[in-house]
Amino acid sequence: MSINKILFVTIVTLIVGCNNLGLPSVHKIPVQQGNIIEQDMIDTLKPGMTKAQVQFVLGTPLIVDTFDQSQWIYPYSLIDARSRKKEKRLIVYFDAIGKLSRMTGDYLPSDAQQDISKDDSQTLN
Repeated sequence: MSINKILFVTIVTLIVGCNNLGLPSVHKIPVQQGNIIEQDMIDTLKPGMTKAQVQFVLGTPLIVDTFDQSQWIYPYSLIDARSRKKEKRLIVYFDAIGKLSRMTGDYLPSDAQQDISKDDSQTLN
């Protein structure tokens, strides 16, 4: 083998081997999109609240179904500096007279979380 080939293979091996050392790279900022929903906001929501009250607590929904005005969707996504994506979603449903009937998605009221943890502890015993 010629010296040039050996030198080339050595340099390529060193570059590839040093790739995962965590050397400084380009700074990437986290990108947040959507509605930021916090636990105290979820705990404030109660069945029977009007659309205006829900909008006051959660903010304007990003998605309102054109064909079904009784459903509001609050999506949230975060892409961190390492390009990992985290997504959450809250869907709020209203009855025929515009009152809050139920919620689904990645957020639970505190009392529902406590009920789940009680069920888990009873299952473990």
